[in-house]
Amino acid sequence: MDIAHPNHRQQEILDALRRAGGSLRVHKLASELQVSEETVRRNLKRLADSGRVEKLHGGARLAEDGRDGDFQQRLRLSPEAKQVIARHVAGQVRDGSSLFLDVGSTTSYIADALRDHSDLLVVTNSVSVAYKLATRNANQVYMAGGALRAHDGGAFGAEAMSFANNFKTDLAVLSSAGITARDGFMLFDLEEANFSRAILRNAQRRWVAADSTKFGRAAPITLCDPGLIDTLITDAAPPTDLVQAACRWGTEIQVAAA
Repeated sequence: MDIAHPNHRQQEILDALRRAGGSLRVHKLASELQVSEETVRRNLKRLADSGRVEKLHGGARLAEDGRDGDFQQRLRLSPEAKQVIARHVAGQVRDGSSLFLDVGSTTSYIADALRDHSDLLVVTNSVSVAYKLATRNANQVYMAGGALRAHDGGAFGAEAMSFANNFKTDLAVLSSAGITARDGFMLFDLEEANFSRAILRNAQRRWVAADSTKFGRAAPITLCDPGLIDTLITDAAPPTDLVQAACRWGTEIQVAAA
């Protein structure tokens, strides 16, 4: 059973695991959070059921090992939240639109939700997105060239960057590994950030689609000036500091309904 987003205690556990480099013993977690070991075990079970952590003998580790994880692993994290976001995005895309979808797991769910649309012009560097939308309903799908990365089926590098500059789309829908009030939208991978920046320059509307587990999560690379993002689409209301920051950035927040 998936948890739409962690409760306060579960988020504390996730934060403690990240600070520790990805794994901790149960007794260390209990000591750091000043709760009983039974409380830690109970919440670890819920987090393990949701795919966020892996239980070890006497402890636990982050499923994403402190990074963003491989693509199949990311697809298993918060699937219900990502499906809610995907349906919301698809509901705002008209037949005949042109859009860019990146290599994120959420955008893969968005491609699923767009399967009944027609006459789309889709630009992507994701094998998953291209596979789901090509040869359907008179869509035109343009896939970036270059070497495909083994862990996510994404195309990056000089050829992909050159490819990105050929298109001006109505909409760009991008992913984010973390979102903070201080730094905005963040990623773990510099190639992804550079490619997304190229896409942002050529899109009329710029959206980020990210589930609520990304709130308050930091990553080492900023996607862009957060003021460039028109809309954040998510599955739950962000914390107050992030709402205030989005107001400063001029970024609309849309909370998708289940």
